[in-house]
Amino acid sequence: MQRMKQGFGRLLGAEPEAGMDALPVRVHGTEFTRTAASPVHVKGFDQPLVWVTFALMMFGLVMVYSASIAIPDNPRMGAGYSQTHFLIRHTLSLFVAFVAALLAFQIPLNTWERIAPWVFIASIVLLIAVLIPFIGKSVNGARRWIGLGFMNFQPSELAKWGVLLYAANYMVRKMDVKENFFAAVTPMGVAVTVVGLLLLSEPDMGAFMVIAVIAMGILFLGGVNARMFFLIAAALIGVFGLIIASSEWRRERIFAYLDPWSMEHALGKGYQLSHSLIAIGRGEIFGVGLGGSVEKLHWLPEAHTDFLLAVIGEEFGFVGVVAVIGLFMWLTRRIMYIGRQAIAMDRVFAGLVAQGVGIWMGFQSFINMGVNLGALPTKGLTLPLMSYGGSAILLNLIAIAVVLRVDFENRVVMHGGRL
Repeated sequence: MQRMKQGFGRLLGAEPEAGMDALPVRVHGTEFTRTAASPVHVKGFDQPLVWVTFALMMFGLVMVYSASIAIPDNPRMGAGYSQTHFLIRHTLSLFVAFVAALLAFQIPLNTWERIAPWVFIASIVLLIAVLIPFIGKSVNGARRWIGLGFMNFQPSELAKWGVLLYAANYMVRKMDVKENFFAAVTPMGVAVTVVGLLLLSEPDMGAFMVIAVIAMGILFLGGVNARMFFLIAAALIGVFGLIIASSEWRRERIFAYLDPWSMEHALGKGYQLSHSLIAIGRGEIFGVGLGGSVEKLHWLPEAHTDFLLAVIGEEFGFVGVVAVIGLFMWLTRRIMYIGRQAIAMDRVFAGLVAQGVGIWMGFQSFINMGVNLGALPTKGLTLPLMSYGGSAILLNLIAIAVVLRVDFENRVVMHGGRL
């Protein structure tokens, strides 16, 4: 009987050991001096964030293939392309981005803080270089790319990351003057203006909008008061209004957005928007099925880049579009939470970087979805993590990897470790 009691004690994982100084606990006549210690497993990073990012990338890979498979049949641009051309290049871009993300994850946030000004300067240099004819590559009248052989690098993507790091670093350094409007805002405003002028020279107003919102968001989250924030927002709206008013083709885009079905715009500036809406309308609730899109067959321009969501809407319907929107909402919310957690532990730079990435992913995806759904004027912005584009995928994954590093360091600090 005594052996049975001892066996029962072992099953509970609490067999008494000699020489231990502990309060005895008696259960049905059996005395337990301690319970077995179970090891605590601490996850090194936010695994749901990794899986959601992975799901978006893999779904994007499938849809890039679906949206681009008919391009070789297009007499205007099919020469020299195979059906798997964009699939192979996008897969290569994902592989390069994954390796870069692994390397970025190894870099502590203290190091990112130290090199932030240099990343910003490097982005400025590349923005200048892309405007030089024998360096920059021109496509459809826009000079935005630098050819690297295996991929075309877009300096505006690095500029988003550079401004984000610089703004976070700037707010940490200027904490003592954040209540003084000119002292806190003017230097950052000058930096964004320089980047904006270079981007408008390409031209790339979409990237300028994203960068301006990232900088403004970090200033607000870094402690600039609400009065200053609304003043900055009003100034930015005024600047973008002037840019649109002073450019005839930008004004035409706005008019085409307001009435894309008119005879004047249906075959001109409103062509992409009207065919995007046709694609989404054809999808109805559950879509026509993977590969069944008609609009991607030379009707919808840039279906694998700016208008990937329209193809998703046609092939997977309302359900597919809502699923993508839901994943991006969760992704943005989770990244912002990681940033707030870092700031709560007095890791201000890390927190602002994470929240800046959340603003970046959230705002750019919002603009792209709004354009595809006809809620916003047409803008040349890709869907983060999903659309075809090597440099965009590269910087998106590096940004997500740094957020995971922020989360990793948060967990280290919470468990009493040192960075």
